[in-house]
Amino acid sequence: MPSLKTPRKEAPTSSDAGRGRWDEMLTSLASLLPQGPAFVLIDGTGTYQEAFATRIAATLNTSGRPGLRLPAPPTPPVPDTAIWLAHGSQWRGTRPWDLVIWLRTSPACRDGEDEADIVIDMHDPDWPVIRRVADRLACHGQWYLPETRAFFAYRAATWDTKFGDDRPRYAAAIAEAGIPADGVAIDVGCGTGRALVPLRRAVGPAGTVIAIDVTPEMLRQARPASCEASASLVLADARRLPFRDGYADAVFAAGLISHLPDAEAGLRELARVTRPGGLLILFHPSGRAALAARHGRPLPADDPLGPGPLQRATRASGWRLCGYDDAADRFFATAVRTSG
Repeated sequence: MPSLKTPRKEAPTSSDAGRGRWDEMLTSLASLLPQGPAFVLIDGTGTYQEAFATRIAATLNTSGRPGLRLPAPPTPPVPDTAIWLAHGSQWRGTRPWDLVIWLRTSPACRDGEDEADIVIDMHDPDWPVIRRVADRLACHGQWYLPETRAFFAYRAATWDTKFGDDRPRYAAAIAEAGIPADGVAIDVGCGTGRALVPLRRAVGPAGTVIAIDVTPEMLRQARPASCEASASLVLADARRLPFRDGYADAVFAAGLISHLPDAEAGLRELARVTRPGGLLILFHPSGRAALAARHGRPLPADDPLGPGPLQRATRASGWRLCGYDDAADRFFATAVRTSG
């Protein structure tokens, strides 16, 4: 079993930031696990699965929840609320697992990941992040905010270096959307602020542009664009926006919906802050298939931005989907806030 203190490729270092990230992630993960009894398999790529299972068990036991390892025999009596943890591909198919946790250490090898209930990004073993949670678990625990912030905080400083070429696509989509002049436009999940200057052009000098993001590091990167666009920056969760009902004339959301644990609930909150007849623009500078290919995985059938799922979710959350374009070089959908 790899030492948890040895600085090797797949073990965390002793840095304060790394230890803090591990503690935060393990706390988030523990909040997602069943109360027990339950059998949990740690699977995935790389060689860190055994050490990972050990850390989960330690976190559970520290919190007063029994975490026991398979196949080691426990010391009796065995609590009837125990969470049994196994690791490695040799355990696949040996029993029905209540939960499968997949450690993603290689972007090129994801066989089995789609069947997992929880996926953890371990590309940097000092900065593990929960990246995907099954729908049946997604609304449990307190994992969403710390894990989302950890994912984007780590990437904020280099985001525009990697994706800066996308700016013209943002501008073109916003110009095409037909956002009303002199209104209030909110960029929810603004990232580094690539949409802010185009949104200012759309609403004009008398309009209002507000940028929302849940990650402080992203908002810091967005500051130059916000100054150029005379836009306000607000730290807030897209699921609990700090605005009164019907405040916005238009909501722009680039890459947001796929990051939310409940797409329909997220769309409902966007509808709450938008006036009847107001506009929703969902955008990504890559089409769904191209984005899935870039991440080395097939396009999932239940993708919340697929035409069927999105039509159902918008209708259920107070929107009428009126435009849908899933091209190779962009995803662009528009919806109008209904009055009901």
